[in-house]
Amino acid sequence: MIRLTAILLSLMLLQGCAGLIVAGVVGGAVMLNDERPLKTQLGDTDADFTISAALAKHEDIKNHTHIRAITVNRKVLVIGQAPNERLKVKVIQIINELKLSDKIYDQIRIGSPTNFGTRSNDTWITTKVKGRMLNTDGLDITRIKVVTENSEVFLLGIIDKNQADIAADIARFTTGVKRVIKVFESPKK
Repeated sequence: MIRLTAILLSLMLLQGCAGLIVAGVVGGAVMLNDERPLKTQLGDTDADFTISAALAKHEDIKNHTHIRAITVNRKVLVIGQAPNERLKVKVIQIINELKLSDKIYDQIRIGSPTNFGTRSNDTWITTKVKGRMLNTDGLDITRIKVVTENSEVFLLGIIDKNQADIAADIARFTTGVKRVIKVFESPKK
């Protein structure tokens, strides 16, 4: 009985390892296919964490807003909600002072922070948009980041105009999407 338990436990652990291996391979493929140098990719990820930590130090921002920062190629998209202009300006000022980006796209909306139901719906919209993109021949989804906030879909990445237009059309005609905002860069030649 002990031997059977050990075998079953080993199989469960191996299944977890397989998941990690697959995730690592997929993540590696995305990183290799990314237009940005590895140093920039890591810097962008670090910038997102640094911005979140800096904003969390301010009680008024932490308690009364819902803010997300997404960095691609040293360009920061800031989305979410702030109850008033003062907090919105404060968020952008804090991010500016960190000097982690070449450009900030302020897409913060004045209003109450979204609730769990809205955020869950946003996750579902993102999943639908990515799924539709994945099923589109000729569209390189590994170069496109899709983020949804309060039913607005933000598209980021380094892709050519044709790919950007295809991605925007897919998002635009996905059920539940209110608006599509493109924050794309053209690849360097």
